[in-house]
Amino acid sequence: MHPFNTYTIGLDLASLKDYCIRHGKLKKFSRGDFFETEGMPSHWIGYVIKGCFKYVVQNKAEGKDYITGFAFNEEFVGDFPNCMSHHPAAISIVAMNTSKVYVIDEKELTNVLKEQDFGNIFKHLFGQIYSQYLDSYRMTPKERYLHLLHRCPQIVQQINLKDIASFLRVTPTTISNIRRGITFIE
Repeated sequence: MHPFNTYTIGLDLASLKDYCIRHGKLKKFSRGDFFETEGMPSHWIGYVIKGCFKYVVQNKAEGKDYITGFAFNEEFVGDFPNCMSHHPAAISIVAMNTSKVYVIDEKELTNVLKEQDFGNIFKHLFGQIYSQYLDSYRMTPKERYLHLLHRCPQIVQQINLKDIASFLRVTPTTISNIRRGITFIE
């Protein structure tokens, strides 16, 4: 299984994972429960043992929510920069199904990451975000969808069409048409 969050590739985050499992509090989230709420203090990060979360940002002018990312099994979840800087969450993080997460607070995160190469971690995270941003300009919706499937083939079994469309900033109809076109080609 390919990781959705490619920033973790090439990073040794075993000590953070181990710390979360050994010292974190195991929390259960039901579908629709908030891990973080946009505008509220960001206090937690976690390691997902089971489940899936979506990162949601609200466009107040349009009155719409957009999905900016996901966290799946065996990945970290949290608004890392804001958690570490004690700022309000910039996004809401919502459980998409029943999920179990080992959660630690910002103080524990800061202590664990003192032992890590902070710069390298954020370089990888920035690289993923920057690439995603550029892809929205340099790729067509079909190319972005195919790139997403290549990067994370299991996503179509885990995420509904509406949420994939939101993440790719297209309509569900566009995704349906892309899927239909791919099916007829093969």
